[in-house]
Amino acid sequence: MQPTVPAPDGILVPGGQFAVAELCAMERDGVLARVFGQAFRPVAEPETPAHRASALAHHVPAGLAERAVLGRGSAAWVYGCAPPPQAICLLLDRARRTTMLPPRSGCEVHEVLLGPDDVERVGGAQVTRALRTAVDIAMHEPEATAAPLLLALAGAAGLGCPLGRINSAVAMARHIPGKRRAQALLRTLLEE
Repeated sequence: MQPTVPAPDGILVPGGQFAVAELCAMERDGVLARVFGQAFRPVAEPETPAHRASALAHHVPAGLAERAVLGRGSAAWVYGCAPPPQAICLLLDRARRTTMLPPRSGCEVHEVLLGPDDVERVGGAQVTRALRTAVDIAMHEPEATAAPLLLALAGAAGLGCPLGRINSAVAMARHIPGKRRAQALLRTLLEE
């Protein structure tokens, strides 16, 4: 993990003004709330997608920080539609060179094709847009994991990705492993 200073978007991380022990003490005293890992926010501020994205970005290895895009379950968590990730899912565009992850980084990397409309900036981090996140989850996550995440993404106000739109986006995907399974899952969800 890289030494850091106070991060953007209202989160505090070790380095600069406070050490991790001080941040943890403020958490115990009820002044700060843990967002993810060693990233905290003031309890007076409600947690936002910007807080969650910044907290995850803080834990991305320095060699990948500028190129990595938060995706799949990590992006769904940023949008408030999933539990915190066990491992941070990083997507790297296939057109760019991949860097090895350091051991025990807490991240996993997937090389993918990313279009210009697939990514947005949230809290200073690159995150797949909600529709791309839903398509990736439908195609790559096990059904038991994917179904509740897809329902949460589809039902989240302001994300603009109802199940029908996700289904259409999956149908338009070409030569992607998991497409048939994703379509079957989405048909089941649409019939419920």
